[in-house]
Amino acid sequence: MDGPLLVIDRDDARPLGAQLVDGLRRGILDGRLRSGDPVPSTRSLATELGVARSSVVAAYDQLAGEGYLEVRQGAPTRVAPLVQVEERAPVRVEQRAQRASRDPHEPPGSRDAAVRLLDPHEAAPLELRPGLPSTARLDERAWRAAWRHASRLAVPGDIPPDFGSTRLRAEIGDHLRHARGLACSPDDVVVTAGTSDAVALLASALRIMVDGMPRVAVEHPGYPSARRVIERRGALETVPVPVDADGIDVAALRAIHPAPHAVMVTPHHQYPLGGRLPVAARLELLEWAAASGAVVIEDDYDSEFRHVGAPLPALASLDRAGRAVLVGSFSKVLTPWLRLGYLVLPADPALRGAVAAVRDDETCPVPGIAQEAMAELLASGAVRRHIAAARRDYAHRRALVIDALSGIDGAPLTGLDGGLHAVVRLPSHEVAARVVARLATDGVAISSLAEYSAIPGEGPSGLILGYGSPSDTELADALARVRAAVERELASSVEVPAE
Repeated sequence: MDGPLLVIDRDDARPLGAQLVDGLRRGILDGRLRSGDPVPSTRSLATELGVARSSVVAAYDQLAGEGYLEVRQGAPTRVAPLVQVEERAPVRVEQRAQRASRDPHEPPGSRDAAVRLLDPHEAAPLELRPGLPSTARLDERAWRAAWRHASRLAVPGDIPPDFGSTRLRAEIGDHLRHARGLACSPDDVVVTAGTSDAVALLASALRIMVDGMPRVAVEHPGYPSARRVIERRGALETVPVPVDADGIDVAALRAIHPAPHAVMVTPHHQYPLGGRLPVAARLELLEWAAASGAVVIEDDYDSEFRHVGAPLPALASLDRAGRAVLVGSFSKVLTPWLRLGYLVLPADPALRGAVAAVRDDETCPVPGIAQEAMAELLASGAVRRHIAAARRDYAHRRALVIDALSGIDGAPLTGLDGGLHAVVRLPSHEVAARVVARLATDGVAISSLAEYSAIPGEGPSGLILGYGSPSDTELADALARVRAAVERELASSVEVPAE
């Protein structure tokens, strides 16, 4: 490239870091820097511009998180491959049908890949379904070091602990102490193969504890996979409870008679609408649980990523009667490929005994080598550093969503105070279904709120879109298509008055 990479304007009121990021981003988008081109080292660019090297490092770091740069240890930093809008092919009918039949929270995997292999020239869809994090910030050196450490350990010949390795449970407890202010010992922690396994374990424990058919209250709308796991345990019944702007309606829960044996909630960031349960409502929920003898299952699925307001305490940290179980996972924090999560059990001996009885029969499903690698990642500080970097990236992408989708008449944008997804409310489920179909034809995979309803055909209508996984350029492209599809559908849905 002829000429300087970028020029710093000392009279510009914008911060120096913002100028660096904007200048490099423009250079990539206008083609002066092309996919695969190396960029100058941080030291040489800092010298050329007369700025601190830390400023250039921070700029490269942000652009890597946004998907513009590829940063690899021991290799030059290069411009990442960028999606070219004009080259994206429409999605075939077979692909749309296959995506429609898949669980809305299932990450794209072998089934999509198998379809794409039939035509390698056809581009993958722009993926906006919720539940997928970005792995761009993952420290590959720390990741590989953790797995090397685990592989060098002596191969045990005994049966693995039912609740998981002692070291991993201790590291998870330490992680929760820092991240959630939750005091727990290794004996309180149970290692699971993600949220679904944790819910299945608790459902089986409830069957041991309850004489008859256990009834579990669930949020409506709410997490469909967890609801199905509970129902598929055979002897359990789910009871939908409506949610309001803050989360589960505790008054509606209190009105259920007889009281359910458990309730599953997402108080930190209601899934999928995005409300946050106030402390007073959390205490009221725990008071109800203590009075009715019910178990509160707190799905803490994305508490690490709060964008507006300070984090509120976990239910488990407010619980004095031993009724709250915290369910957590590293799927949103790192990658769903790990299939690794945890439970934090309260002091209730009946629940602990039931969980132990289930694990005694089924054993811990997470391979020991994965447990040791995860313990090493936590102990090294790599997880904590990754969360801090990812939080900045997600805040930036959240801003892109707000800029792209705000101000559509009849389609308010909500649910953005935390996490990795947003909600676009629409007038009806029918309108939402038509937008989803229109976007599928246009190469964007997105979900309808109807998929999260605990009562088919009822509940709020709209779209739910994830913004964690796409790169910055992919997200901007997809959001433009979403806005266009929503505006076209709303315009076509307006009845023209007769003359």
